[in-house]
Amino acid sequence: MTLALKRPRTGKGRIIVPLDLAQEEKLQALIEQLDGRVGLAKVGKELFTALGPRAVAAVRESGLEVFLDLKYHDIPNTVAGAVRAAAKLGVSMLTVHAQGGRAMLAAAVAAARQSDPSPAVIAVTVLTSLSGPDLTELGLTDDPAQQVERLAALALDAGVDGLVCSPLEVGKLRQRFGSEPFLVTPGIRPVGAESHDQARVATPAKALAAGADFLVIGRPITGAADPAAAATAIAQELDGN
Repeated sequence: MTLALKRPRTGKGRIIVPLDLAQEEKLQALIEQLDGRVGLAKVGKELFTALGPRAVAAVRESGLEVFLDLKYHDIPNTVAGAVRAAAKLGVSMLTVHAQGGRAMLAAAVAAARQSDPSPAVIAVTVLTSLSGPDLTELGLTDDPAQQVERLAALALDAGVDGLVCSPLEVGKLRQRFGSEPFLVTPGIRPVGAESHDQARVATPAKALAAGADFLVIGRPITGAADPAAAATAIAQELDGN
């Protein structure tokens, strides 16, 4: 079994751009602008709900790899079935919620391994929109960093290939778990960009220096007047570090 996902070697290969769109025409236009400038495109809940597997097919036909970010969180059998279906679409990586527990995580990994190449299973730890007070309100006494480490250890022990974590935790996770897990880091904002609804953010260069493999960069690219130029500038910044 081989993984469909490879560790990136270039700045553009590290960039994952979320395609948070619901119209097929706008999707195609954005894909064309990003062609050859980023490594992966993230197909999330909005796009997949609107267009379904057609969205994955459109991205793959452009030559971009697909990060299917549906954050599966259900009983083990249901999640395993969803992962098998995603693998048939040819995605390179997909997300599950670490809070689904060991049995669910292990079932997701086992289902992914039935496909060769196998999509990388990436566990979401704590959403980057959540802060300490948010976790307290949910009845969790650990601060975000502690909760991230707890869930990361559980997920990796269950066999996942990597983790989603904020830039503020990526350094600790790399130090504790070594070089093998893929670390996918949202909450990336270039210098001067607004944080919007992200609570734990960092610049691309800082996230890379801390040990991130992939950087999820949305509105600084998709909301720019020239998305292609914005993606190119960020890739060049990463190649210079």
